[in-house]
Amino acid sequence: MAEAVLDSSAILTVLQSEPGAQQISELMDRSLVSVVNEAEVISVLIQKGSAPDHALDLVLSLPYELVDLDRKLARRAGTLWREFKPRGLSLGDRCCLALAEREGLPALTTDKRWADLSSTVDIRFIR
Repeated sequence: MAEAVLDSSAILTVLQSEPGAQQISELMDRSLVSVVNEAEVISVLIQKGSAPDHALDLVLSLPYELVDLDRKLARRAGTLWREFKPRGLSLGDRCCLALAEREGLPALTTDKRWADLSSTVDIRFIR
């Protein structure tokens, strides 16, 4: 049973062995991740120099449960634009929040732009 929804920044923390990686790693096999967040992780890894095949292999090795972006989640993430885009939240961030909201789970992130968001989602910061 899932206990959390991971944001892209939380996954990258593990892949880059940054502070907080241990805490996220211990929960990863009981976490959900939106396909949009996984795409962001792959993109960041490639931007930082990983070969596309290597980036794919890295995310495929992670034990989280991948959740497809269905019509309802996509629409909810879209409606969050007005509220959260001025704070710099990406589409992936909003998909993470929409998934956490739908599942009634906390969203884990390292992204300080999420601080003080007015949201019904339990946002937990790692680090």
